[in-house]
Amino acid sequence: MRKRLTPTRAALTTAALTTAGLLLAAAPTAHATLADADAHAPARGKPYIETRLLFGTARPDGGPAVTDPQFMAFVDKEVTPDFPDGLTVRDVRGQWRDAHGTIERERSYELVLLYPVGRADANDRSIEEIRRAYEKAFGQESVGRVDEGARVDF
Repeated sequence: MRKRLTPTRAALTTAALTTAGLLLAAAPTAHATLADADAHAPARGKPYIETRLLFGTARPDGGPAVTDPQFMAFVDKEVTPDFPDGLTVRDVRGQWRDAHGTIERERSYELVLLYPVGRADANDRSIEEIRRAYEKAFGQESVGRVDEGARVDF
């Protein structure tokens, strides 16, 4: 038994196929347009490195968590002398797997440093000293580090 398309069904089928065809044809164009927009964005600012350091506050030995005043005193003593032009501290929540395989969830701090690419080698040494100092001062297993290129304009 053959189904016969009524004029209404034929019109709906044609409209659906036309719409689908237009959407499929436009999809690569829309994707290319987004990529082109990103590639043609004006390059503002100068080349910098953005380093984010992730400091946990829970102590592996079960001692009291690092407090805000303790952390800010650490920043004043260990970070500000090497990065006097500025930095950002954010209160965050973190999760990671410790050396024993336990998932730890804790209040943390994210420290954001921005510095010119030309200072990367000198600042790398300072940043590693900051990480080691925090680990030692507060009994931490590690301090996370993320480095990315950035363009910065103040």
